Amino acid sequence: MTLHLLKLAVGIESVAHLARVQKARRADLRAKRERPMTWHFTRNFPRRAADVLDGGSMYWIIRGEIVARQRIVTLEERRRGEGRRKRCAIGLEAKIVRTEPTAHRALQGWRYMGPNDVPADLGNAPPRPKGAERLPEGMARELRELGLL
Repeated sequence: MTLHLLKLAVGIESVAHLARVQKARRADLRAKRERPMTWHFTRNFPRRAADVLDGGSMYWIIRGEIVARQRIVTLEERRRGEGRRKRCAIGLEAKIVRTEPTAHRALQGWRYMGPNDVPADLGNAPPRPKGAERLPEGMARELRELGLL
């Protein structure tokens, strides 16, 4: 059964900001002549790694909402520096897929999500009112909370 990971994007303000940060990190890796992959490091390695690698995605919580996902390509154990503890390096596809914004509280680390718990991709979601995609994120969030969007 495919499992997904849910993670808080700490210090990230928007999906566009997430894309810029990841692009800059890939450029740094390219400059160091390393594999230019999108990596995210966490403390714990998923015990159900096979299920995560079976088509799973990393769902990002930004400003209190699940708003995007990236497909997980690989999971590796790595040490970041000499004599340091092992970490889990999560390799992600560079492509960021926006999802239907879904409110979610902040959390530490990551959590598993089953296939029935994930929000729909925006391309597969029911039609939204005309012009809704042009609203500022904060205003759109308030309108969703009021049930108007």
